Amino acid sequence: MVRTANPALNEKIFTAIPYYGENVMTVNGAVAKTGVLLGLCVLTAAWTWSMASAAPETAMPWVIGGLIGGLVTAMVTIFKKNLAPITGPLYAALEGLALGAISALFEMQYPGIVVSAVGLTFGVLAVMLFAYRTGLVRATDKFKMGVVAATGGIFLVYMVTLVLSFFRIQVPMIHSAGTFGILFSLFVVVIAALNLVLDFDFIENGAAAGAPKYMEWYAAFGLMVTLVWLYIEILRLLSKMRRR
Repeated sequence: MVRTANPALNEKIFTAIPYYGENVMTVNGAVAKTGVLLGLCVLTAAWTWSMASAAPETAMPWVIGGLIGGLVTAMVTIFKKNLAPITGPLYAALEGLALGAISALFEMQYPGIVVSAVGLTFGVLAVMLFAYRTGLVRATDKFKMGVVAATGGIFLVYMVTLVLSFFRIQVPMIHSAGTFGILFSLFVVVIAALNLVLDFDFIENGAAAGAPKYMEWYAAFGLMVTLVWLYIEILRLLSKMRRR
């Protein structure tokens, strides 16, 4: 079975979890949990937003702590799925700390950019959900393989640029506001959006397989991972377009 590109949402999970019972995962349950995580993310983001808007330097420790803490929490959630009811909300709160301050810094440079980025993120979510539910986009094996390959390629490019940055070597074309930089960011946004289709498919498969109830939190966590990535990439794309 082809994997979803999101490392948190892998369909093989359902065959690895022995479970029998009536208290099982549902689509509506996963949607409700996603709403809870989004609410927590917005709540903590609002706090660091106000902090960064008043004094940007005071928010940086929260950005670093949020990013590192979010990464650690995500890894714990992936390997200890039964802890998702605890680690999922914690991940959302930590990511909110980072996103709030980062968004405020972007807003200072490009007024109005955050409203546009948030609107586009939820707009893309709605469009992809509609396309998935109506069958316009189907999570076939070939589709999954293409999205997985593209996501892996993007991850590799980001890792290479990160390693090179330690040696003070920059990759200007990717981060520039030129045509190539904008097209690259647009490509990444498209791939992030397509990952949503795989996430929706994962949730439906989990409900159909009768996964345990805590997997609703795990599925919500996985969808949050994609939404956070999508928002950041849209923010980067809009900032490049503003710099032109």
